[in-house]
Amino acid sequence: MSDDDKIKSRKQFIGLGISAAAVLAALRFWPVSKKKKEKTKTVTMLMQDGKLVQVEVAALPQKKKKITNKELQHWITKNISNN
Repeated sequence: MSDDDKIKSRKQFIGLGISAAAVLAALRFWPVSKKKKEKTKTVTMLMQDGKLVQVEVAALPQKKKKITNKELQHWITKNISNN
């Protein structure tokens, strides 16, 4: 092999290495899939037995009913008497 051939092959090898590194870097910064993960929103709620649970917002009814003071007091006394 002559010196010119060695220089050409080195230049090609270095050029291919730099090209491969550039492609890998481009793939790292521009991901193929652009889907965003949808995070499900959850709400922490208290069950009647006193446990905290997380419920997805989509599972809750859209029409909300506000509890009355009497219902709340009855719910609390019912839970205290069960324990």
